Amino acid sequence: MALTVPPPRSPLDGGPALARWYEHELGWATSAGPPVQLVTGLRFDVLELPATAGRRVLRRLGTEVGPVALMGRRMRLLVAAGAAEELPGLLDWLEWGGISLDLAMLGADGRMTAPVPPGWRPTGRSPSGTPGASVWLRAPEPGREVESRLPALRPSRGGADAPCLARLVAAAAAECHRARLLSAARVHRPEPAAGAAAQQRPTAQRFASS
Repeated sequence: MALTVPPPRSPLDGGPALARWYEHELGWATSAGPPVQLVTGLRFDVLELPATAGRRVLRRLGTEVGPVALMGRRMRLLVAAGAAEELPGLLDWLEWGGISLDLAMLGADGRMTAPVPPGWRPTGRSPSGTPGASVWLRAPEPGREVESRLPALRPSRGGADAPCLARLVAAAAAECHRARLLSAARVHRPEPAAGAAAQQRPTAQRFASS
């Protein structure tokens, strides 16, 4: 299910307009900036992971995941409020406990930089218009109960049709571990030995002179 936000009637005129949009259209609490921040732990928590791993999670789970924000090299997946408290036990249950994973949760009293909604035009020197600003990859849709569709551990917290938090965390942990292994392999990839390179040069010269 693609989530889109209709363009507003006026351009983004700084933090106050952005904060009003989130508070009035979605009912989400904000914290004054700059930059404007969304308060987590009330209507939603946030699962944060490297963007490279996050893109693989989105491909694996498709429309089960959303809304999704991107800030620099980090991806932020909105999940049901209270999920941050469940993460350590969930990782243990999934047998990822004690393994170094680049996963983080923003929960009660946390802060997430507010992405500029699609269609908004940053003006002036707003932080939201700078390179690396937070943007929505899958935006929340005003007028719908976003929170009831967020991944939750228990169906009663997000409705019978809510995506499964355990499935999301399992995919995220696997992709973070995969990304970590690939990064380590690139760092420790052996370079050609100096002696071997020297032995190859006469051969190359012989072919060049023939």
